Amino acid sequence: MFVRAYLRASTTEQDASRARSALDAFAQSHGQHIASYYTENESCASLQRPELFRLLADAKPGDVLLVEQVDRLSRLTEGDWQQLRATIKAKEVRVVALDLPTSHQFMASNSNTAADAFTSRMLGAINDMLLDMLAAVARKDYEDRRRRQNEGIAKAKAQGAYKGRGIDKDKHASIMALLNKGTGIREAAKILGVSTSTVLRARDKANAAS
Repeated sequence: MFVRAYLRASTTEQDASRARSALDAFAQSHGQHIASYYTENESCASLQRPELFRLLADAKPGDVLLVEQVDRLSRLTEGDWQQLRATIKAKEVRVVALDLPTSHQFMASNSNTAADAFTSRMLGAINDMLLDMLAAVARKDYEDRRRRQNEGIAKAKAQGAYKGRGIDKDKHASIMALLNKGTGIREAAKILGVSTSTVLRARDKANAAS
């Protein structure tokens, strides 16, 4: 069994590696060590997760996908979540989240032994149900926050006080410098620690201005 840690933050202003020490300590407390880390800055509501799918491609049956919280893995729509869950199930990867105690059983090396087959199966079923519930809660929280944000923007616009999000000109310049050298979109995003959508926005803005 290999434990593969997934660390994600929505923006470059958030540190995706912040949870690394917590995951390390958790693995050690269960007599395990983390074999590899997969870190990226991508939206929680998008399935465009190159590092997550690289983790799943690397994983073998019985490996653990370790995250700090379920919402680091999903604030997806129901359809996208089911697509991701199907991929995880097909790979026979076990999801363990620090905020989901029923998943902690999977950190035990002998969690699938015949002597404990019934208990393991029952806890696995409960864990799957709770994982789906937490994913649904995470999505609702995301949609509620987006709704409140949009309401705030609409109110600010009505009052003439909304100016929109400013553009990080230095960041865009760095992105375009890499793209002009022939660097690919994903590689540029990885080098600068930004999302691929940020690279695409910078490119599109530069093209529109030219």
